[in-house]
Amino acid sequence: MTIRGACLGDSLTRAQFSVDYLDLLRRRRPPGDVRLDRYGVNGDFAHNLLQRLDAVVTDPPDVITVLIGTNDARASLAGYPVAQAMKRKQLPVRPSAGWFQQCLGAVVARLRAETDATIGLLSLPVLGQRLDGAAAQASQAYSAMIAEVAAANGLPLLPLHERQSEELRRENPPPIPYREATPAATVGVLLQHTVLRRSLDTIARRRGLVLTTDHIHQNSRGATLIAEVIDAGLPTRSA
Repeated sequence: MTIRGACLGDSLTRAQFSVDYLDLLRRRRPPGDVRLDRYGVNGDFAHNLLQRLDAVVTDPPDVITVLIGTNDARASLAGYPVAQAMKRKQLPVRPSAGWFQQCLGAVVARLRAETDATIGLLSLPVLGQRLDGAAAQASQAYSAMIAEVAAANGLPLLPLHERQSEELRRENPPPIPYREATPAATVGVLLQHTVLRRSLDTIARRRGLVLTTDHIHQNSRGATLIAEVIDAGLPTRSA
């Protein structure tokens, strides 16, 4: 029996600027084993995800994965355009760690109350590739909050941040400073990819980045790690 999965998240799940981890996950399973529905919206915060759960709970899947919080973590960094993000994403309050954890808890509460799905929460991908840098530390801190929400609700934590951190330690890449991805820079990556026909991996390699194209969005190596932790942590076939 084919299992239905729903992958919830932001631009990493939308896969317009990142390598598509849903596609990589499908390829890891036998044909017909899993059907994945995509619920990713560029730039979303946990609050935005909470507002759009109707589509998920109306026709509940068997498995739900949640990968959200990268934009919440970015908003805690110096140089992030918080005011613009609040206007663009219609946020009612300024993003904060406490508000993120509250919104994620509310997402989990609704999914548990209105579906019988197996739910897995992913910790965040590493921001940047300097593990001692402020960006990576922010993604680690928000990942710790995700772990707290998972533990409080008895849900599996899918350890993406931990797995990517291990990969970066093993690779020991050049300590390229984190740069916040502006809308213009993100569109620039998209144009390189769609107009100049450069692969996302080529863009990443030209910038000396191991897991991302721009310190945030995933190249094939980063996306493969997302697919791996989901595949390892959740069932993919109904009993």
